[in-house]
Amino acid sequence: MTRPIALITGASRGLGRHGALALAARGVDLIITYRSQAGEAAEVVAKAEALGVKARALALDVAESTSFPAFADAVRLLLAQTWQRDRFDYLVNNAGIGIHASFEQTTEQQFDTLLNIHLKGPFFLTQALLPLLADGGRILNVSTGLTRFALPGYAAYAAMKGGVEVLSHYLAKELGPRGIAVNVLAPGAIETDFGGGAVRDNPALNDFVASQTALGRVGQPDDIGDVIAALLSPDSRWINAQRIEASGGMFI
Repeated sequence: MTRPIALITGASRGLGRHGALALAARGVDLIITYRSQAGEAAEVVAKAEALGVKARALALDVAESTSFPAFADAVRLLLAQTWQRDRFDYLVNNAGIGIHASFEQTTEQQFDTLLNIHLKGPFFLTQALLPLLADGGRILNVSTGLTRFALPGYAAYAAMKGGVEVLSHYLAKELGPRGIAVNVLAPGAIETDFGGGAVRDNPALNDFVASQTALGRVGQPDDIGDVIAALLSPDSRWINAQRIEASGGMFI
């Protein structure tokens, strides 16, 4: 039986890494991308292959949309050489960064950085990869709980993610004739190095988040990795055009 192939951006660390390994544990082959952490990406590949799947890593800067046609060519070549296939099955637009600044202090450069990585990047990368995405495949765009609730310091970041959520509805509508389902995963606060590791490393912030979460703790990376795998599973085939928040019940 042919295993599905998932392409996950920004999977050398954080939620992308845990999502990749959760998929590998369920028998999904992987193409992961990294921007600068080649060593960490190689570790993810090695761990995935130890689970019995094929995995490869490609460099990609999602802020540089001019590089996307060449990246798509690299994916096409990798599919042919490694899998003897011309299509992959799942696209996870996960790569991102966190910039914390109040609305008043957000600079145009910070705004443009977030725009390029979190909205323009997924828009045009998905466009470039569409010819390689199998009919009946799935797209999962990673957003944030901050599009539902507001915390000072994330206006620009959350605005970009709000754009991704609207974009996902349009993708679901326009790609529906190809049988491609498109959903949004919106994590709550998770203990990773994202945003400088504030939730993980600041005890006061960690305690605050836990106190505002119905399940009484901060999220762990594997909590999100398992949701990524679940939403790409055939069991979730009838979920489409939805925003699924995985926050443990934060701010309800």
